[in-house]
Amino acid sequence: MAPFLSHPISLLFLLFSFLPLLSLSAVDQPYKTYIVRIDSQSKPSIFPTHYHWYTTEFTDAPQILHTYDTVFHGFSATLTSGHAATLSQHPSVLAVFEDHRQQLHTTRSPQFLGLRNQRGLWSDSDYGSDVIIGVLDTGIWPERRSFSDVNLGAIPARWKGICEVGERFSARNCNKKLIGARFFIKGHEAASGSMGPITPINETVEFKSPRDADGHGTHTASTAAGRHVFGASMEGYAAGIAKGVAPKARLAAYKVCWKNSGCFDSDILAAFDAAVKDGVDVISISIGGGDGISAPYYLDPIAIGAYGAASRGIFVSSSAGNDGPNIMSATNLAPWIVTVGAGTIDRNFPAEVVLGNGKRLSGVSLYAGLPLSGKMYPLVYPGKSGVLSASLCMENSLDPNMVKGKIVVCDRGSSARVAKGLVVKKAGGVGMILANGVSNGEGLVGDAHLIPTCALGSDEGDTVKAYVSSTSNPAATIAFKGTVIGIKPAPVVASFSGRGPNGLTPEILKPDLIAPGVNILAAWTDNVGPTGLDSDTRKTEFNILSGTSMACPHVSGAAALLKSAHPDWSPAAIRSAMMTTANTFNNLNQPMTDEATGNVSSPYDLGAGHLNLDRAMDPGLVYDITNDDYVNFLCGIGYGPRVIQVITRSPVSCLVKKTLPENLNYPSITALLPSSAKGATSKTFIRAVTNVGQPNAVYRFTIQAPKGVTVTVKPPKLVFTEALKKQSFIVTITANTRNLMPDDSGAVFGSISWSDGKHVVRTPILVTQMDPL
Repeated sequence: MAPFLSHPISLLFLLFSFLPLLSLSAVDQPYKTYIVRIDSQSKPSIFPTHYHWYTTEFTDAPQILHTYDTVFHGFSATLTSGHAATLSQHPSVLAVFEDHRQQLHTTRSPQFLGLRNQRGLWSDSDYGSDVIIGVLDTGIWPERRSFSDVNLGAIPARWKGICEVGERFSARNCNKKLIGARFFIKGHEAASGSMGPITPINETVEFKSPRDADGHGTHTASTAAGRHVFGASMEGYAAGIAKGVAPKARLAAYKVCWKNSGCFDSDILAAFDAAVKDGVDVISISIGGGDGISAPYYLDPIAIGAYGAASRGIFVSSSAGNDGPNIMSATNLAPWIVTVGAGTIDRNFPAEVVLGNGKRLSGVSLYAGLPLSGKMYPLVYPGKSGVLSASLCMENSLDPNMVKGKIVVCDRGSSARVAKGLVVKKAGGVGMILANGVSNGEGLVGDAHLIPTCALGSDEGDTVKAYVSSTSNPAATIAFKGTVIGIKPAPVVASFSGRGPNGLTPEILKPDLIAPGVNILAAWTDNVGPTGLDSDTRKTEFNILSGTSMACPHVSGAAALLKSAHPDWSPAAIRSAMMTTANTFNNLNQPMTDEATGNVSSPYDLGAGHLNLDRAMDPGLVYDITNDDYVNFLCGIGYGPRVIQVITRSPVSCLVKKTLPENLNYPSITALLPSSAKGATSKTFIRAVTNVGQPNAVYRFTIQAPKGVTVTVKPPKLVFTEALKKQSFIVTITANTRNLMPDDSGAVFGSISWSDGKHVVRTPILVTQMDPL
C-alpha cells in the first residue's frame, strides 16, 4: 500500500490586535496554499456574498482556489507566508493552516459479513436502494458492470448533485446507479506550481475529470455498492459472482486523489462541502495521514469535513491506515468518524515454494501467467552480499550475471512488492520469492505479479535464506494453487491494520471495528493493469487488493443498508449498532487472533470486533450521541470556544464544569488510570442507551472483568416501556495498579453485555495506566 505522510500542520492562531491587510510583495516569498477558516457570522452586510467579502477584504480573486460554505466556512488560496500571517490577525479569521497532502490507504466478503440473498439485511432494506453513498477517492470507471443501473428505480428526488463533464467523461457516464460525479483539482494544481517535488498532472496517464486513472476509487465504490456481476474474477482468481455490500445503493464519485500524487486537504474539504450539499447519506473516505502522527481535530480537514457531515446526519466511514502492527498507528481518530481496521476473509490464494531439499513452504500469490510446471531453477539471494538495495531488489540493484535464469529471493519493503518482480524480470530472473521481514511478520497479501512469484512470511523467508547460504547449488520451484475457500481461522486481524491506542484522545477507543480488508475482489479501471505499474499492459475488469482502504467501504455499504432499514437512526446510532453486535470470535469459535503475532487480538487491534451485519440490523439498544455531546467532548479535551468553532462552524460556549471526555456516550469504555497512581484507584463512567427493539423490555448485565480489575454497574437492570425509551447506567472501574498485569500493549481488556434474552449489547472495556494526552 502507499506509504502515509505525517501531517505536521502549523496553526496560526488568532491575535486580537488587528493589522490592516497590506498588499505584500512576494518577490522573496514563495506561494503556498493555505486554508482560511472564517467566522461567517461576522460578514459585513455591505457584501452581497461571502465570496465578495473574501475577494475584497482578504485576497485577490485569482488567488482563491475553493470557497467553503457547508461543512466549513472560509476559503483556500495561494498566499505568501507573510500574507497568511497577516490574515491570521484579522478578527474575523478563526484559523489559517497550510494545505497538506494525504495518501490513499491503499467476491465473498458480503457473505462473510453474514449477508445472504433474500433473508436478513439485504431483503429487509431492499438492498439500500434509496440511500446515496458518496465516495471520496480517485474517481470511477463508469463503464464497469458493477455500476449498471438495470432495474433500478428513479434517482431519489432529494438528490441535488451533478455529473461534472471532463476528459473522457460526459453526462452520459452517469446513470441511475452512478448518480453524480465531480473532480477537485485546484489544490493539487496550486501545489504542483509552488511546492517543489509534486509534479503537475501527467495528462497521458491521468484524466482531468471524474474518470479513474488509478483504480483505487473504482475498487472502493464497487466494494460498497457494486451490482451483482456474474462471471467475475481477476485473471481466474476469486471466480464467481461479485457484488458490493449494498448493491442497490446509489453512488456519487468525488475525485480528490490523483494518480501517483496523493490528495490535498483543500480539495478534500471542497469535496466534503459538495457531497453534503448534493444530498449524500453516507461518505466513504479511504484516505488519511500516517506514521502514527495525527493532527489535532481543528487542523485535520478530514475531521472538520466529517464533523460538518455527521452533524447533518451523514454517516462518515474512514480507514484506520496501514501502519500496523505498530501501536498507536491508527489514523482518522475523531469520535464522529467511524474508524475501520482490516481483517482477513475465509478465502485465500495459496502458492508453494518447493526447495531443492524437498522442503515445502506455504505462501500466497495472484500470479496468472505461464506456470513453472514443477521445473527446478537455481535459487539466489542477492542480500547475501550485504548490500541493502540488492536484498530489497531495488531499481538497478541486481547484477544480470548473478540472477539470469534463476529464482530470486527479495526482501519486502522500501519499494512496491510488484515493482520488485519487474526489477527481477528486467535482470533476466525467471521468478521471485518475496520474503517478509520481522516488521511484517506472517502477514501476507496477494499480488498479481508479472513473473512467477510467491510471498512468504518472515519465518519461511528465513528458512529459504538459510537454505541458500548453506547449500552449494540451491534450487527451487513455485507452484500456484488457485483459489481456496473455507480457510480457518478467519477473520484474523491483518498485520498492516492501524492499531490503538488513540494517539489524540486515548479516552476514545480506536479503531471502532474491523471489516474485510485482505485480498478483496472488486471492480478496476481500464487505465492500468492489476499491478498498477506503467509497464503492466494487462486489462482486467476486477482486481484483488488489500488495505484498510478495502475495509472502509464494507462499513460504508453496511451503513447504507442500516440507514435504509432504519431511516430515523443517527450516524452514532448506526455505528453503535455495528459495534455492540460485532464478532470477537473466528470461524473456529475461538477468540480472533492477530496475524502479526498469532496471539489473541485485543480491542486495540479490532476495536469492538468484526462487522456482523445480520445482528447489527436488530441491535436492541444503541448508544446515541448528539452534536452538543461532541461539543462537550471538545470542551472536555481542553479546546477553547474559538478553536471548537473551527470544527463546528457555529459559535459554542463551554460549561464551567466540563464533561470528562471519557463520558462521551461512546459504545466502548476506556479507563485511563493516572500513571502516578499507587494502590487502589477508581473511575466512574456514565452511559445512556436507547431502546430500538421491542418497546417493553428488561435488560440485565453480565461482566467480563479485565484481569485484576473490579467492575460494578448500577442499576442492576434497565426497564424500558413504550414511554421510557432511554435509560442511563453507571460503571465503576476499580483497579489496584500494583496488581494490574497489562499485556504487551500496556492495557487489560474486558466487556459489559446487556441482554434481554434475545439481544446481546456488548461494550468493550479497556483499562490502562496513562495520563490524558
